Amino acid sequence: MSEYFLPTLKEDPREAEIPSHKLMIRSGMIRKLASGVYEFLPLGWRTVRKIEEIIREELDAAGAQEIVMSAMQPRSLWEESGRWDLYGPELMRLKDRGGREFCLGPTHEEVVTKIVSENVRSYKQLPVTLYQFQMKFRDEIRPRFGVMRAREFYMKDSYSFDADLEGCRSSYDLHFKAYKRIFERCGLEFAVVEADTGNIGGEFSHEFMVLASTGEEEVAVCSCGYGASSSMAGFKGPEGEPGFPEEEEKPLQEVHTPGVTTVQEVSGFLSEKPRKFIKTLIFDSDKGPVAALVRGDHELCQDKLLSASGAKWLNLAEPETVKAVTGGPPGFSGPCGAKIPVFADEEVLAVQNAVSGAGKKDYHLININFPRDYTVSWKGRLRKLQQGDLCLKCGGELKIMRGIEVGHTFLLGTKYSSAMGARFVDKDGREKDMIMGCYGIGVTRVAAATIEQNHDSDGIIWPAAIAPFEISLIQLSGDTEDICRSLYEKLSEKYEVLWDDRDESPGVKFKDAQLLGLPVQIIVGKSYMKDGKLEVVCRRSGKKEYLSPEGIEEKISI
Repeated sequence: MSEYFLPTLKEDPREAEIPSHKLMIRSGMIRKLASGVYEFLPLGWRTVRKIEEIIREELDAAGAQEIVMSAMQPRSLWEESGRWDLYGPELMRLKDRGGREFCLGPTHEEVVTKIVSENVRSYKQLPVTLYQFQMKFRDEIRPRFGVMRAREFYMKDSYSFDADLEGCRSSYDLHFKAYKRIFERCGLEFAVVEADTGNIGGEFSHEFMVLASTGEEEVAVCSCGYGASSSMAGFKGPEGEPGFPEEEEKPLQEVHTPGVTTVQEVSGFLSEKPRKFIKTLIFDSDKGPVAALVRGDHELCQDKLLSASGAKWLNLAEPETVKAVTGGPPGFSGPCGAKIPVFADEEVLAVQNAVSGAGKKDYHLININFPRDYTVSWKGRLRKLQQGDLCLKCGGELKIMRGIEVGHTFLLGTKYSSAMGARFVDKDGREKDMIMGCYGIGVTRVAAATIEQNHDSDGIIWPAAIAPFEISLIQLSGDTEDICRSLYEKLSEKYEVLWDDRDESPGVKFKDAQLLGLPVQIIVGKSYMKDGKLEVVCRRSGKKEYLSPEGIEEKISI
């Protein structure tokens, strides 16, 4: 350790918000170069390389072949696929001295499709699966959480090319199973969830989520094995919940509600439960203003509205837009008389004699009934998943958890092959588009997510498979240098050992050992000087053993 480049810190960096960001900097794994741009130092890179090697072993076993593609990609390729404008400001763009435009790749569908389209012409050459490890670039609007949401990140991306959909599903399944083995080998608790395909596109996709309280995404998981992102999850309300007693329709009536705008305020004013309300939200979109309806005790899932409306973007409308399309200010909108497209959550349509805004200041309508009093352009599932909702597959209660996306698999179909001419000749002599899949793992993100799931107040607790070293050999006295050197040489034949031979106090050495979080600590200190015993500590459990140096390499387990 006296010769190892390992600049640890005693205090948390001020800009760090989550445990992995704090601990990766404090333990000397990374250093910040610019906003969202980090350097990996020797300790951090050892873990990255271990994760990389696990991925490589599993993908090689699944029949994939490793290549390396250029990070700099010409605009013309992205225009072929139609993504140059679609990707937006996150795409890092640049020009060469001749004025030709390029981007720094956030992903490599275009490049790999070009490679395969130029070199594979017959069904006899398929299937082909290629993968690489590569720095990726994404101009995040708000880089944060260290390497978790950075502008430059290290990633494994792979791409499969098949002659038909059945073959592509087989390639997808090989990756799916390989991903499960990868994350299991890394020692992670994770869930696999159905997910949106986003800018990558394709027929369907799955996200592999490391479960952690600091996760940015909300996921629904069930004991039956079903999982989905909260925006994609299928669910039904709690048993017995539909629960509105049949009511006789009452006449529509306008009531004066001065100064009350929120569901809670109007609920108290009218002595009605929030579930009797039609919450009406007005959005601007690239297709013009739209209205969304959910029950007063539910929350709208904006991703579901985006999908239902077919819009490219949605933003809550400004007050002047709300007034222009409803006649009243925000807080007094309702579905009655709406002259814009109305998208309704299916549960709101069942509410009888409902309450909503009247479309003018300080007034609400009561006794609203569908379809007597309003019409909708679309009905379906728009509300957010909430605690108590049930799984559609087995009827069990869904658990809502937070997760960190570390892997994503996509069945792309012909989205890129059709646009970019990746065609082959089948056995009957006909030209067809190749069927593609793409699969990513954020390698540096796996390292950070592992720390989010494996740490305590003293530091990191590494799973053995991806720990930068396996053993921390702690020398507490200069008098024990000879035995420490002997132990170091003996243990290094079987394990990766970091020997703390620094001229530092025991307190500093113990704190650093806890911070670095290597699976096993072997302490050469008082017990050795007194009884000839080594103190062996398991970092995860804190369990201690006192063992003699003879045959120590056979007595410990990592």
